[in-house]
Amino acid sequence: MNLRSWFSRGRRDRELDEEIRAHLAMAARDRIERGEDPRAAEAAARREFGNRTLVEETTREMWGWGSFERLWQDLCYALRGMRRNPGFTAVTLLLLALGIGANTAIFSLVNTLMLRRLPVEHPEQLAEPSHRFQDEPHFNTFSWRQYQYFLAHNHVFSDLTGMSGIDYDFESFFHVRDRGPEAERVTGMCVSGNFFPMLGVKPALGRLLGPEDDRLSAPSPVAVVSWSYWKDRFDLDPAIVGRRIVVDGFPVTIAGVAARGFRGLIIDSPQDIWLPLAMLPSLVPGGSLEKNGNVMLVGRLRPGAGLGRARVEMAVLFRQAVAEEPSGREKMFLSAMQFEMESASAGLSRARDQFARPLTLLMGVVALLLLLACANVAGMLAARGAARQRELALRVSLGADRWRLARQALTESVLLSGSGTLLGAGVAWLGATALLRIVASGRERLAIHPVLDAHVLAFTAGLALLTGLLFGIAPVLHAWSTAPAASLREAGKGGGTRFRRRFGKALVTAQVALSVGLLSVAGTFILHLSNIYAGLGFERDHVLLATLDPSRTGYKRAQLARPYREILERVRALPQVRSATLSGVTPVLGAGANRDATVEGYQDKPGEMRYLVENWVGPKFFETFGTPLLRGRDFTFQDEGGPRVAIVNQAAARHYFGDGNPLGKHVTFDRDPKPYEIVGVAGDAKYLDPRETTARIIYFNAFQEGHLFSRFSMRTRGAPAAVAGDFRRIAASLLKYAAVERITTLEDQVDASLVPERLIVTLSGLFGALGALLAAIGTYGLLAYSVARRRSEIGIRMALGATPGGIARMVLGESLGTTCAGLVIGAPLAYWARHAAAGLVPDLPVKGAAAFAASAITMIVAALLAAYVPARRATRVDPMEALRYE
Repeated sequence: MNLRSWFSRGRRDRELDEEIRAHLAMAARDRIERGEDPRAAEAAARREFGNRTLVEETTREMWGWGSFERLWQDLCYALRGMRRNPGFTAVTLLLLALGIGANTAIFSLVNTLMLRRLPVEHPEQLAEPSHRFQDEPHFNTFSWRQYQYFLAHNHVFSDLTGMSGIDYDFESFFHVRDRGPEAERVTGMCVSGNFFPMLGVKPALGRLLGPEDDRLSAPSPVAVVSWSYWKDRFDLDPAIVGRRIVVDGFPVTIAGVAARGFRGLIIDSPQDIWLPLAMLPSLVPGGSLEKNGNVMLVGRLRPGAGLGRARVEMAVLFRQAVAEEPSGREKMFLSAMQFEMESASAGLSRARDQFARPLTLLMGVVALLLLLACANVAGMLAARGAARQRELALRVSLGADRWRLARQALTESVLLSGSGTLLGAGVAWLGATALLRIVASGRERLAIHPVLDAHVLAFTAGLALLTGLLFGIAPVLHAWSTAPAASLREAGKGGGTRFRRRFGKALVTAQVALSVGLLSVAGTFILHLSNIYAGLGFERDHVLLATLDPSRTGYKRAQLARPYREILERVRALPQVRSATLSGVTPVLGAGANRDATVEGYQDKPGEMRYLVENWVGPKFFETFGTPLLRGRDFTFQDEGGPRVAIVNQAAARHYFGDGNPLGKHVTFDRDPKPYEIVGVAGDAKYLDPRETTARIIYFNAFQEGHLFSRFSMRTRGAPAAVAGDFRRIAASLLKYAAVERITTLEDQVDASLVPERLIVTLSGLFGALGALLAAIGTYGLLAYSVARRRSEIGIRMALGATPGGIARMVLGESLGTTCAGLVIGAPLAYWARHAAAGLVPDLPVKGAAAFAASAITMIVAALLAAYVPARRATRVDPMEALRYE
């Protein structure tokens, strides 16, 4: 049958109907002519003809397109059913949209960070060498000498490219000026001459950098820009090739435009401009590739050289290269590091180390949430199927095929799932946007942009099909197992079958068990984040942080002591300020200087790290941040001109002096023989990373040596933001042309350092609460259906003397029984889930029972609230009305 005949099926159906009518009329006329009664003749003709509907369907099968026609009919039937029950349809679509949308939103971020491959030739051959201390993030930073050593001696890479920025970081900015006085800030990289040839990237216009450009003797420096930058900045002007621009004060010529879609190897810091690596010493004052050049490396594996073999060989070369480094502190650090090699097919990323584990956990959490939604929808479909048992029984009695009924129920489930997926796409977009906001609130700028690619589309389509099958099993089994006679007899009774009641309770029990697991994991994460906040060692609320830029004031650093002292005195005089100070590093800023130290009375152990983390602070630093001063005294302005003094934290005092008294002891540093006298011991506070063990810290008086930094901190009596305007006014009046670079609060700074933990807590808490809500909805649905089906039973009980209180206790007892069964089943699930999470998140508190107890109490309260309305409805049943209905 061709397509044209399918669209003319209406005419063919009418012809078939007329043919059947004509056949029945002829058969009846023959019987009438033989003397039978006309009415009896017509009835006999219909009996002899058989099931007319079956004949019509068999005939359509012979025409072809039968399967498609049945599918179309099933879809139309499902759509009509959805339209007839708008409340059921709306609730079902909402549940599925939330479950599928949450899964898709998190998977889109997982895909961006870990699955999407780079737009280069054979990305699966790319590998990233790195090194790290045990249990710390890896560093893809190697010296220029090590890079040259790897190039000369490795046998596993067909090529090895190097990249670097002006600050040797993943994200580096250049100030680009094009025919104007104003320079724009552009993300870029200096790359070796083999960068583009190794990756196989083609130019969209002009040519790309090559080995001939990466030489100090190159006649004219050149640059390559991205297609996005070409479009946004130059409006796809083909005359861009040969155009001269100024990058950080150096004129360069644009040689070409990279292929569309390629923006470098660093996925969370896409680049718009690439310069030859030979230009790096010119961009960094006093820089030299041979002496202090650092590069990130990415290599292309030779055919047949797997990642394991490359890791082993490069680890040996790394040790040999470190052995050839000049003796010193850097060599000691490198000797303690472990070499690693990972696939770079998905690009390089700072965020991957930071968010891979949280996202893996959240994928498991949202998978449980989707199971909850499916269980809820399955229960609703099963309840609706029980209510339609008379209809199904009549259809089976009239000759309906059980396969057809099962297929029709499955079509309805898949249609609901598909519709929920379409709505879930909107939820996924909103969820991905919210996720990116949380990620972007960190102290490091991460330019992550999830893309709707084949991975995400396939995941979403598979999710839609899977959910349709999961919650569609119950109605399919119900349709298949329908027994006409039993169902017709059961339809006149008030209660459902024992199997249906048990099936409904089993679904609700499963929902409670899954919800307990979700809530228990969420509670564990909340407790973990609370422990981190409690162990900071300082008070993070009511503190304003402000950074000045004194570069345009004309003052040298040593000359800033007087104006900075006046700023502090005037700020402290403000009625809303309790204390103020300045420092080189504020808590959890993520950076800090350190030097190798010699401490009086302490003998260094062989191979021991001798460094102390340093911070230059002003008087009242510890008071401002709420860190206790355990021994000795604080710094004062009177220390200026006197013997050099220092304060150590408790970790340093414990390490060097044990239970002894550190006051009066002296500390000296390499290449600085003048000692510092320890005059105080401060409490431990985490100034580098809130997750790590407190480092050994030494504090110096910033005013004593004129070693002044421009980070001001103020503890306020009210909202910190209210002091910002006063600080700007005071700074402007005492230091003309000093710009206020950054104003934030300590609370925001701490939160920015804990983005992964906050992400887990926020989403797991949200999903746990949503899971509890779904379980409560399931409990309510089960009890409401049970009360409606047992109306006559409740009427009989009340007619025999049952009190409303007893009826309410019966309904509430059923709710608590189902909930307690779910708690018993959910306890081992919660235990396993918490320990699985502990394998991905270090220091997770899994030993206590507080999280499970809180989740259990939450589920019991939710169950009682869900049972309130059905219980109240049961107590208001009129016995006479219920018996009359029966």
